[in-house]
Amino acid sequence: MEHTDIDDVRQDPHPMGVNRDRRPVTDALGAEDVTVVRYELAPGEQFSGGLHTHHDQEEVFYVLAGTATFDIGPEPEPDHAEGHADGRPETETVAVGAGEAVRFPPGQFQCGRNESDGPVVGLAIAAPGSRHDWAALESFAPCGECDELTSHGVQEPDDGMTVYCNECGTELDVA
Repeated sequence: MEHTDIDDVRQDPHPMGVNRDRRPVTDALGAEDVTVVRYELAPGEQFSGGLHTHHDQEEVFYVLAGTATFDIGPEPEPDHAEGHADGRPETETVAVGAGEAVRFPPGQFQCGRNESDGPVVGLAIAAPGSRHDWAALESFAPCGECDELTSHGVQEPDDGMTVYCNECGTELDVA
C-alpha cells in the first residue's frame, strides 16, 4: 500500500507549456498498471497539447471542481484502433462539470481545456500501464513543411518531447 498527499506530489507541467499545475500521482504512488495525473487548470489552460489519442490506453477524466470543455472525435471503428487517421477527425464539444466523468476508449481523439473564468481541477486516469507507449500516441498539429494540419507522432522524451509530422517527418519545436 502506498499513500500520498496531493499537495506533496511534485508539479510537472506539460512539456508543451499548456498547463502549470500537473501532478503525476502515478509516480508518487509507484503505480505500475494505471496512470493517474491531477490537474489544476487556470483559465485558457489545457490537459494536453491538443487533439490527440492514445491508441494503447483507455482514458477517464473526473472533474473535481469547475467545468472542463472537451473536443471529442468519433469513437474508433474496431478494425481501425491502430495507426493514424487519414485526416483530422470531426469533433463535438462537451462540457464536463464538477462531479462528472468522461471516458475515451483507445483510439478516440480528444482535447480537454478550461474555457471558464475560474480554475478547473480534475484527474486523468488511464490504463493499462503507468506509462505511455509513445509510439501509440497521435496528435493533430500544423506542419510548416506540409502547410496544413497533419497527424503527428511523439518520440519518447529524453530531455524533451519530440513531436514529428507523420506525413513528412518534420519535427515541431515544443521546447
